[in-house]
Amino acid sequence: MSELFIGQGHNYHDGIEMASVKFTAVLEPAVEGGFVIKCVELPVATEGESKEEALSNLKEAIEGYLEVKAERLRERTKGERVEVIVEAPSALMA
Repeated sequence: MSELFIGQGHNYHDGIEMASVKFTAVLEPAVEGGFVIKCVELPVATEGESKEEALSNLKEAIEGYLEVKAERLRERTKGERVEVIVEAPSALMA
């Protein structure tokens, strides 16, 4: 079972430092009922019977997608990791 540790202003999940990130989603009524929801920034989409269920399912799907991406990055990254800060149009970051 996974555990969540919070300390010194950082969140840790299974020993990995985590950051809170906002994503934009588009929620639409599904033809067959319920709702379809798509993340604008990532190739992630899901559905739910209610808006709340669709949002909950999308959060879970995004977290799963990011966990896989992070694991693949760790597997193939051999060099030093550094942070790069750039200025970007705020419309891209909303």
